Amino acid sequence: MSAPVNAGIAHAHERGIVTSASLMVRQTGAAEVAMLADAHPRLAIGLHLDLGQWDYAGGEWSAAYVRCDQQDEAAVVSECRAQLEAFRALLGREPTHLDSHQHVHDSEPVSSAMEAIAAELGVPLRGRRVRYDGGFYGQTGKGEPLPELVTAAALVAIVERLPPGVTELGCHPGLDAALDSDYRAERLAEVEALCDPRVRAALARERVELRSFAAR
Repeated sequence: MSAPVNAGIAHAHERGIVTSASLMVRQTGAAEVAMLADAHPRLAIGLHLDLGQWDYAGGEWSAAYVRCDQQDEAAVVSECRAQLEAFRALLGREPTHLDSHQHVHDSEPVSSAMEAIAAELGVPLRGRRVRYDGGFYGQTGKGEPLPELVTAAALVAIVERLPPGVTELGCHPGLDAALDSDYRAERLAEVEALCDPRVRAALARERVELRSFAAR
């Protein structure tokens, strides 16, 4: 989303438990991601499909921006393909996985468009082949603050209740105190939690192995 958000991801990868990230190719921080990728070869990078953003305020949802009509199948397919090509142009390789901003790929026609791309690339699409846990998030679905959910203690609790098998744990680290987003302070809190040594200790205690989407 921005250069300082990228810095937060890099920090949480270098000093914490982040193993994979996903790129929003049309946001301001996208241009520098190639340098970030070169500096962090073990960080898997996927495509974070960005069709728009919807915010809840004053009792109703409103669009902050829209990249295409989500009900128009042809427009959705075109935008998905365009963002995939932009990813390839920025990084010179294929994404290691696919997901989407505000989980728009969980609804049609985006779901079918993204499933087709995932099948072509042979990569996971969030929530399809790998269990997804979104519990490490500091707000309700309508943006009400839940700061207690982005602490080291909350992250340890998630680790302790993980079921057998592979789980993708969603997170949104960032170091951009001026980010134009309602989810701003929570990103800084996430970085701190993701890098807390108590989390590493919990992983060791529970025998949880960190993996990335590049290691399949």
